Amino acid sequence: MKDTPLCNCERDFLLKAIEEKKRLDGRQTYDYRKIKITFGTDYGCCFVDLGKTRVMAQVSCELVAPKDNRPNEGIMFFNVELSPMASPAFEQGRQSELSVKLNRQLERCLRNSKCIDTESLCVVSGEKVWQIRVDVHMLNHDGNLMDAVSIAAITALCHFRRPDVGIQGDEVTVYSPEERDPIPLSIYHMPISVSFSFFQEGTYLLVDPCEREERVMDGLLMIAMNKHREICSIQSSGGIMLLKEQVMRCSKIASVKVSEITELINKALENDKKARKAGGRCGFAESMPQERITALKKDKTAVEMTDVSERANEIVQKAEALPQTYPKPMSKGAEREIDILHRNFIFKCYICEVMNNNSVNMFCFEYFEIIKCILLFIGEVVEISDSEEEEVVILHPEKPDRTPK
Repeated sequence: MKDTPLCNCERDFLLKAIEEKKRLDGRQTYDYRKIKITFGTDYGCCFVDLGKTRVMAQVSCELVAPKDNRPNEGIMFFNVELSPMASPAFEQGRQSELSVKLNRQLERCLRNSKCIDTESLCVVSGEKVWQIRVDVHMLNHDGNLMDAVSIAAITALCHFRRPDVGIQGDEVTVYSPEERDPIPLSIYHMPISVSFSFFQEGTYLLVDPCEREERVMDGLLMIAMNKHREICSIQSSGGIMLLKEQVMRCSKIASVKVSEITELINKALENDKKARKAGGRCGFAESMPQERITALKKDKTAVEMTDVSERANEIVQKAEALPQTYPKPMSKGAEREIDILHRNFIFKCYICEVMNNNSVNMFCFEYFEIIKCILLFIGEVVEISDSEEEEVVILHPEKPDRTPK
């Protein structure tokens, strides 16, 4: 399924707003959307919200045989999955061009930049090493996926803890977290990607484009950098020619944004570390009181039930008689039964009103049906007027046929 394309009016409106240095969400030209970082219950699970773009990263590990050309180094594997839940443009079980592009850019950003000490992942040289796998899942797509992916991946790697191992001869023992504390990965620096979109053949520049801005842009420049102002990777797409001054200008802006995001990541990691050390609520349990998961939860409605009996008695005393006419006097037993049903009917109506229930019509129908049955059983001829239905029901008891055969 494909996204609905933008109409010409909407495209012209977006380009005109960009020319006037205005954006749909009220941001300035170089402003990022709000970044929110949360962690799961287990180590290595990270959620990143970049505006309405939401990404989840999960890190796992296993012992495997090393590569022949690198027997003393661990293995890093990255996988970016675009789910149809994030956008109708993504197809299930099919690797799109965007998915391949994100995978390659993430590998250049994290693996080729040597931000992780892969030699520390070696257990037995030439036999067993740790393979670190990073799976990134798109939960919602609202533009600038690469920046959200890079932030989620490096944060999940910093948050991850691998099991401790012991070696006795040729035997390798992997200890559980209860036996030995897990060991964090050795990370030298944190490369983070910053995306720049160009419009009108490079005349206008925006930082952190949203999904609608990406549809009308002419080109995209992604710069991966760490807080030490070292460029880890750079990639340009869209087929536009950029000047050296434009690239230098983007790199200066990226250095400022990377420093701010790195500080935000370190603060989130420190807060999670303190919460886990203090035994506080974290992950799934921490999100429940804030209703981030139960978003559709409704508040309870308070119902006052202290004076139900008094109010019911007042209604019964003030109630008027039902519009009923009888062609002939009724027996005392029939009148007593109808009076009891009438009082019960009024009480039920009051309870329904207190509980905000729409069951009054059901009680009305039940009430008249019971009276009909009683009168039919005692052999009375009666006319019952239902003001709600505005019709008259006349019941005649069947008379036995006394004609001689």
